[in-house]
Amino acid sequence: MKKLNIFLLFITFLGFFACINHSLFAQDEKIILISTSFGDIKIKLYNETPKHRDNFINLVSENFYDSLLFHRVINEFMIQGGDPDSKNAEQGETLGNGGPGYTVEAEFNENFIHKKGVIAAARENDDINPEKRSSGSQFYIVQGKVFTNEELNNIVNRTNNSKKQKIITDHINKSENSDLKNEIDSLKQIGDNQKLQEIFTELENITQEEYENSGLFSFTEHQRQIYTTVGGTPHLDGAYTVFGEVIEGLDIIDKIAVVDIDQYYRPVEDIKMNISIVQ
Repeated sequence: MKKLNIFLLFITFLGFFACINHSLFAQDEKIILISTSFGDIKIKLYNETPKHRDNFINLVSENFYDSLLFHRVINEFMIQGGDPDSKNAEQGETLGNGGPGYTVEAEFNENFIHKKGVIAAARENDDINPEKRSSGSQFYIVQGKVFTNEELNNIVNRTNNSKKQKIITDHINKSENSDLKNEIDSLKQIGDNQKLQEIFTELENITQEEYENSGLFSFTEHQRQIYTTVGGTPHLDGAYTVFGEVIEGLDIIDKIAVVDIDQYYRPVEDIKMNISIVQ
């Protein structure tokens, strides 16, 4: 009986320690509030993207975002803000190139997709930013649209075809394949499309294994269910860091997304933001 009592006491102690351990080390999700003239948007930031979470919280704590604009708005796509140059910007002034002077390392997570209402980091294009590092301050909130499965299939095909073409191009541009590159350039100049097609068909065969092992793009059934019901912008998955989601105020995004805009997608009437930490 004593041994049994000792064992039960030990189990109780482990459970008590686990509760203490969880309370000490578990971190509540940070909640921020974006206030606009259209209403408030409440967002939770993911703990799984700590670099983006902490950076955003630091900027909010410094009042960095106060009186900045949603400077780029595209209906059925997203609303974007966070450019410090937008503060007191003249009407018609082109915006979108400003930041705090640094970028943030990408934190891709396959569980965080571009469903309607997520907040993600803007960034510069791949050609000058191959690591896909995020802007230090600019962000966008996804509005998107609802997709059909056929449309999702088309996105998968386009994405993987682009990957295939890049693998073939990289193969051609290898130093040891300079003769091949010269031959292709010559064939393009004389317009011998038949011979070019034969070469590229052979290149597809040569690079097929590399292509198949490159991590092909696809949607899970769960992701398809979200994009065909809730909606979003699926073609951005895996290319931009998603670091939070709206928990209140999805209707505010819809209201902002349909305002009148100029040729650069800037709202004709300024939409200012103020951001605060709720908890």
